[in-house]
Amino acid sequence: MDIQDIKKFLKEYDAEPLTFMEICGTHTASISENAIPSLLSDKIRLISGPGCPVCVTVASYIDELCRLSMEKDNCVVTFGDMIRVPGSKMSLGQAKSSGGNVKMVYSPFEILALAEKDREKTFIFAAVGFETTTPIYALLIEKIIEKSIKNIRFLTALKTMPNAIDSICQMNHKIDGFIAPGHVCVITGADAFAPLAEKYGIPFTVSGFKGEELIAAIYSLVQLKNRPIVLNLYKSAVSKQGNKKAQEIVNKYFEPYDASWRGLGIIKDSGIALKKEYAFYDAGSRELCTDGQKNSSCSCSEVITGMKSPCECSLFSKICTPLNPQGACMVSNEGACFHYYINNRGSI
Repeated sequence: MDIQDIKKFLKEYDAEPLTFMEICGTHTASISENAIPSLLSDKIRLISGPGCPVCVTVASYIDELCRLSMEKDNCVVTFGDMIRVPGSKMSLGQAKSSGGNVKMVYSPFEILALAEKDREKTFIFAAVGFETTTPIYALLIEKIIEKSIKNIRFLTALKTMPNAIDSICQMNHKIDGFIAPGHVCVITGADAFAPLAEKYGIPFTVSGFKGEELIAAIYSLVQLKNRPIVLNLYKSAVSKQGNKKAQEIVNKYFEPYDASWRGLGIIKDSGIALKKEYAFYDAGSRELCTDGQKNSSCSCSEVITGMKSPCECSLFSKICTPLNPQGACMVSNEGACFHYYINNRGSI
């Protein structure tokens, strides 16, 4: 079938209702930007999953970064979107306004020059991400050790995806298939999701990020319903086994631990933390587990797990907007709330 035939099929689909979850935050963005929900039958529903690393980071992580930024001779180093994420009391941006030392960078490797320039200050990198970005931090740690830099630490909120999807499947039995996270699969390989497909009897498709690629992925999920298959439609970047070199350097410096996710609680072996022998470079990452948030009416936790759409949150587009975010899902450019608001996804 060509793309026009696929679009016609999806718009006219009139069989049993189906719910599919796109896991990757970049997929969420592309689905919204290409108005894909408007191309589907009312019987095909798309929901966003926990594929935004900023969104699944618990409030206690932000709180600890704020505390560290206020300590004398500390500087918290982070990316721009992290500065606006609300903790239980304030964001890093608000901490900076109150005297905290916070530095925004565009690349983690910028911390090397900062630390070498000011040896009296401790620079703490806010390392947030999934399997996609963890190899970058492993390379950075290797460079820090090679250069004998002693004044860099990491507060990590690095997570792995399969165990989180397992947890969502246990919580939400209405998901009929998943668009697997393409960027993650580049590192892990498509086979990382095969045990979940088999366990729950549902299909996964690995997709690229263009609109037509995602439409093809949704069509494939419809055709594969109730079949425990992982279909790789992104073979230009994703193999069955993934990037072995990236996996090796991550395993050199990091190990699994039981991590806390916003909305999902503590999930066994779903986090990646520095190994004990590299604990010198860790700023207390394993101790962060509370999931409180500044505005208790915020529905980020339910949005991340597919239990609510953003427009079902009482704050959405009223109190909570990109200029006044009440939760992480409205801050990040991979967050579902941000894209529902910006692109009017789902005919809000």
